[in-house]
Amino acid sequence: MKFALMFANATVPDAKGAARLGRLAEDAGFDALITVEHVIWPSAYSSAYPYAPSGKIPGNPSTPLPDPLIWMAWVAATTSRIKFMTGIVILPQRNPLVLAKEVATLDSMSGGRIELGIGVGWLKEEFDALGVPWERRGKRADEYVGAMRALWAGDDACFSGEFVSFKGVSSNPKPPRGSVPIVVGGHSPAAAERAGRLGDGFFPLNAGQGEIGTLIQMMRRAADAAGRDAGAITVTTTCAGLSPKAGGDLRPAIEERAREGVTRVIVPVSSFLPDLEESLARFGEKVIRPFADA
Repeated sequence: MKFALMFANATVPDAKGAARLGRLAEDAGFDALITVEHVIWPSAYSSAYPYAPSGKIPGNPSTPLPDPLIWMAWVAATTSRIKFMTGIVILPQRNPLVLAKEVATLDSMSGGRIELGIGVGWLKEEFDALGVPWERRGKRADEYVGAMRALWAGDDACFSGEFVSFKGVSSNPKPPRGSVPIVVGGHSPAAAERAGRLGDGFFPLNAGQGEIGTLIQMMRRAADAAGRDAGAITVTTTCAGLSPKAGGDLRPAIEERAREGVTRVIVPVSSFLPDLEESLARFGEKVIRPFADA
């Protein structure tokens, strides 16, 4: 089992603190830092935030939320082993050719440490402000995945779709592993199906303790139907009770997640505040290293 820190850029948005977090997390043995995104924060919105009972994003419009890719680039430059995943970028809002270039550049310069977590978005008011159609955003996201992979796969690339088309174009540098892993975020049946059909990973962040197994089975059935290896699709999600302040033996809960098919569990960075040095090191010694040595 691997472990990741969630909401990294939202919790530690400043440059000095971000670099410090990266070094401490790497030393503690964390596999990855996971970032989130919103391009804008509407002063008023009726869309329901799916990750809090209030239906509202934690914080307020003046809360700093750095661009996830730029934050990742900054921290990658100060570390050497820890990976980075967007959890998620709102793919239908992005130009796929520009994003493919940005992500491949970051992956190349970091030595292949980037995973691109994608989602279709929940905040309609943000789409409206950006001038991006809200309707059919799932189909748009599917095409964008194909377009980016075509650009990463080789030069003189071609892609033909409803929302993006090109032929005879090249984008370099290429990702050092041949492609950047694409992790599909979301806790709906549609997200599980999309992960199985085209994802390298699945990230059902808000799945309840009883839901995760069902979602993973949905993902695996979709992979089988698409002729893909379901066992090769990674799963990143939460683990009930997993906290730096938790007492008792955490191994049973983590092992249960592993049996369900989870390959990496997340813990919010905020759980380790205010003393990152002590709490991250202690978690590494108590939780991460025992599983690494198993």
